[in-house]
Amino acid sequence: MLRTQVTSLRAANESLRALLEDKDAKITELEAKLARLERLISRNSGDSSMPPSGDDQPGKTPPKQKPGRGAGKRKPGKQPGAPGACLAWNDHPDRTGNLFPEGNCGCGTDLKDAADLGVVISHQVSDLPGEVRAQTVQYDRHEAVCSCGRPHVAGAPPQAPGTAPGTVTYGVNFQAWCVFLMVMHHVPAGRCADIIEPVAGTRPSDGWVHSLLARAAGAVAAADTTIRALILLARVICGDETPLRAGPGPRAKKKYLQVACTSDTGQLAGQPRPPPGDQPWPGPAGHALPLVARHEPGAGCGSAGTGACFRRPSAGQRRPRRRAHGRGCAPALRPPGAAGGPDP
Repeated sequence: MLRTQVTSLRAANESLRALLEDKDAKITELEAKLARLERLISRNSGDSSMPPSGDDQPGKTPPKQKPGRGAGKRKPGKQPGAPGACLAWNDHPDRTGNLFPEGNCGCGTDLKDAADLGVVISHQVSDLPGEVRAQTVQYDRHEAVCSCGRPHVAGAPPQAPGTAPGTVTYGVNFQAWCVFLMVMHHVPAGRCADIIEPVAGTRPSDGWVHSLLARAAGAVAAADTTIRALILLARVICGDETPLRAGPGPRAKKKYLQVACTSDTGQLAGQPRPPPGDQPWPGPAGHALPLVARHEPGAGCGSAGTGACFRRPSAGQRRPRRRAHGRGCAPALRPPGAAGGPDP
């Protein structure tokens, strides 16, 4: 009899245990749902990407009120000591226009017959011309015969060197505007052509606009080589890597946009990610830079931002030697004549 009761109690105990485990699992699941719902309810337009129209829903936590204008210590508008800006008077205007009184005088006499007493007030208006259109100029290349009997043909116009006879091309100013939009303002080739069309009255093809990047790179190749040489000869170089990846092909083949600069020169180049530690950094155009130390700039370092400063080894130095953070870095990056200790 006792054994039967014990067996029955054990079976009931196991059943209760299974029921409790099932309830614990459901409670855990409900707690997770409750936490998720509380998080959704607590989110508003001030701390998430939710639209402001949902802030007034029941149970929503309203966003914190932003301080109004003038609530802080900084007053709105121009700050004390900030450089001012104004449209200055031009002592040499491009064009001068004369304005004379019009209409009739109170006595009934027409003012166009009145005596001119000279200029008493002047105004200057800086504006763009009402219509800017590309002008097509035809250059006729003449042939002349020397007294010796040899014929000579005039050379190609300087605005279109190397073009084939009988062709039409865009001039250097037209090309410069396209490169300016693409390089300085990061405008895509298609949008650049769309911008040029209403301004110049003609739309170049997207492919032609894109080809100007290679032409511009060739035109500044000598200057780029000079800048690269100045950076490679510097004692201290600041290197940084942007999160931008660029270049042709799929994303896996794109390169990181890196910068190497000194106190007065800089160069951007697409390179693989720099290796960690005290390893030679690829530098611009793949030129390896031997390093003594690499560190993140901070207090005492002349480089701002999140870049790294690289020091070249001194003459006769064989093994890399770490330096304290910022030591010997700031003076070398200061402009000439600035205060600072000697370069160790």
